[in-house]
Amino acid sequence: MTTKPRLYYFNGRGRMETIRWLLATAGVEFEEAEYLETREQYEKLLQDGALLFQQVPMVEIDEMKLVQTRAILNYIAGKHNLYGKDIKERALIDMYVEGTMDLNEMIMLYPFSSPEEKEKNFALMIQRATNRYFPVYEKVLKDHGQDFLVGNQLSRADVQVQEDSSLFVSLISNLPTIKKFLQPGSQRRTEPDDRIVETVNKVFFLWIFRFVD
Repeated sequence: MTTKPRLYYFNGRGRMETIRWLLATAGVEFEEAEYLETREQYEKLLQDGALLFQQVPMVEIDEMKLVQTRAILNYIAGKHNLYGKDIKERALIDMYVEGTMDLNEMIMLYPFSSPEEKEKNFALMIQRATNRYFPVYEKVLKDHGQDFLVGNQLSRADVQVQEDSSLFVSLISNLPTIKKFLQPGSQRRTEPDDRIVETVNKVFFLWIFRFVD
């Protein structure tokens, strides 16, 4: 009997949300094994040797305990035919994905900005999204006239752009697996709120940049 992937992270989006989206797109059921809410939970994972680099997210899948977000995403995408047909397509997918990762980094860290920095960071985030990142994906689709970014088939690049923008809402959101994931009561997480920020700071003693990757 196949065991569902087990996810270890905070009860929020962060770096785990892209993993949730990719699993959902692949039609893979998963479970939130443990939400980190205390420093003690985090230290127990360390003591158990579950966090190779002392970082989350961590996903138990196929008898492995995977850490490092990109490694987890690459494994899931490769396993479920969401990573291109050859090395050239994978290179293109990686290139587009790294753009979404850059943008997602800004979105993810925005709630942790100081009050005086929030307005400036929000403006920069919007400026980068509308002038640097979104136009690239629009141009790629326009130039090759296909529905998806690479190889005219769904890949992790499409999924990650969908997570961070509304570019592909009408197309990707109608996929049965994504449609199910967007329904109320699913395992999808929303943007971080004050409670999540407080929890992250409590667990990591404000060392967020060192321990969350």
